[in-house]
Amino acid sequence: MQVQDWQTIVSEHGPLVWRTAYRLLAHHADTADCFQETFLAAVQIAQRQRVRNVSGLLVHLATTRAIDRLRQRGRQEHCRTEAGACRTTGQNHDPAAEAQAQELAGRLREAIGRLPEQEAKVFCLRYLNEMSYRQIARELKIGISAVGVALYRAKVRLREALDATPTEEDEVQDEEAS
Repeated sequence: MQVQDWQTIVSEHGPLVWRTAYRLLAHHADTADCFQETFLAAVQIAQRQRVRNVSGLLVHLATTRAIDRLRQRGRQEHCRTEAGACRTTGQNHDPAAEAQAQELAGRLREAIGRLPEQEAKVFCLRYLNEMSYRQIARELKIGISAVGVALYRAKVRLREALDATPTEEDEVQDEEAS
């Protein structure tokens, strides 16, 4: 592909790549980095081999790059937590509901970042990009039954991770019981 082709590809598929990364990361700077990394990787792949499904390749790359960033962010936040740093959140219409939603979304992102790579990709492609089992199987070059198994395992692990994380209500109940 030529440079002119990539300008067209970026303009046509850029919004899809951005949405894919942002759904996982919910952070503008990380999404921008992921966006650039996705297209750079796509150019490198296109130089080595023929790309039949540009859209599928870009979604796959964006999902992979975003999961990598989640893992990196999780490691960094773990280090900050151990150092005693704390995060502040912006104000919204209902600060309590916003805080709960942000906490749940953060816990989900962190849990996705801890999933095995295949399970994380399948989960994100299915639920964040709304791809069918068949599309996921084709994109990841695995069988449809492998998609189902990976998705099931991902949901079980995520459910366990989210159930295992104590909520503020649980902490208050624990303090009252003491």
